[in-house]
Amino acid sequence: MSSQTSQTLYVLTGPTAVGKTELALGWAEARGAEILSCDASLFYRGMDIGTAKPSAAERARVRHHLIDVCEVRERMDVARYVELARAVVEELAARGRPILVTGGSGFYLKSFFAPVVDEVEVAPELRAEIEAKLAREGLESLLEELRALNPAGLGGLDTRNPRRVTRALERCRASGRTLVELAAEFAARPGPFAGWRLRTVLLERRPEELRERVERRVRAMLREGLVEEVRRLRAEGIEENPSAAAAIGYRETLAMLRGELPEAELAPLIALNTWKLVRKQRTWFRTQLPGAELRVVPAAEARVDDLF
Repeated sequence: MSSQTSQTLYVLTGPTAVGKTELALGWAEARGAEILSCDASLFYRGMDIGTAKPSAAERARVRHHLIDVCEVRERMDVARYVELARAVVEELAARGRPILVTGGSGFYLKSFFAPVVDEVEVAPELRAEIEAKLAREGLESLLEELRALNPAGLGGLDTRNPRRVTRALERCRASGRTLVELAAEFAARPGPFAGWRLRTVLLERRPEELRERVERRVRAMLREGLVEEVRRLRAEGIEENPSAAAAIGYRETLAMLRGELPEAELAPLIALNTWKLVRKQRTWFRTQLPGAELRVVPAAEARVDDLF
């Protein structure tokens, strides 16, 4: 395998239901590649039907990485993902295997193009102290301290979001630096995959076609046993993991199982929320993906032999 191939990451992305899976399988099979998933819901064991996870037969065709890497009650974040993804990329490069990154989870996908986490370490004791202050004194108390530590201002911080205010105060206290200084340092850092060439294909479809595919997918998931899957995952602790429990398809089914949603409204609500996600994804791809080696390809016209 040429050194150029081993130093190139091929990225295939696009919104939910656009048709990434079969194209990814075909391209990887034809080139002896392995697939590195950047889909946030595929990390969890047992979340199969509601995520349209590649089947056992599909994974037998092409080796996949970072699918089923944690239990449903175990939290996953982008910092851990970057660590795992870097290890996979290095291992595949050492074996001379082409690497196809595929998925539609924007924040995880962005880690291939830019830094997504800084190096500020927050001690558990400090985190607990600030969370206790929030519970005891409220958001305005945290903002007062944060403003005192940041005389030049808070930048674009969402001051109405308790989680973001809490994290900002943690980082300022832990580092001894202002938000402006931390932002400048972060912007100057290389991304986790700096030095790799990134060739990216963005698949698109007409909105009306995407919406029809979403509705068809939701009906298929319910036929295949989504409700039974969520009932089992509930027993395994999915509600202990806010990220997994909030995944579309799972949060609506959990609401139904708790008696908060009539069964007749389940399919329409999953389809509606999936469509809202698709619209957000399409906006994100248009504004956040780099343009240098980005090809936008109509999914209906995409061919394995000329994808990249």
